[in-house]
Parts: sequence; C-alpha cells; structure tokens
Amino acid sequence: MSGSGFRCLGCGKLVRRRASDFPFCGERCRLLDLANWASERYAISSSLPSSEVGLSDEE
Repeated sequence: MSGSGFRCLGCGKLVRRRASDFPFCGERCRLLDLANWASERYAISSSLPSSEVGLSDEE
C-alpha cells in the first residue's frame, strides 16, 4: 500500500492520512468506535504489579 492511504479502523475503506476524520473514513465510523469504548467493548488491559497481587489475603 502506498504511504498516502490506510484502511479505516471501522469499515476497512481506504482513507487518506490527511483526511479530517483520520484514521476513520467518516463520522459514522468514528462515532461507532467511540460507542465501543463507551460500552466497554474495548479495554486496555495491564497486569497488576506483584505488590498489588494478594492484598485481600493479608487483611
């Protein structure tokens, strides 16, 4: 793929890097992605530090 185009994260259409809704093709895909974050379909997970594991056992 050329350096000037990417795939929309919502629907997969080609979208230019300089498009106003980048990395989405338009407002619809941008809002659908936002709705997925708001409904917690997407999440950023990380592991707990070992110092926080088992705190309930120490009480």
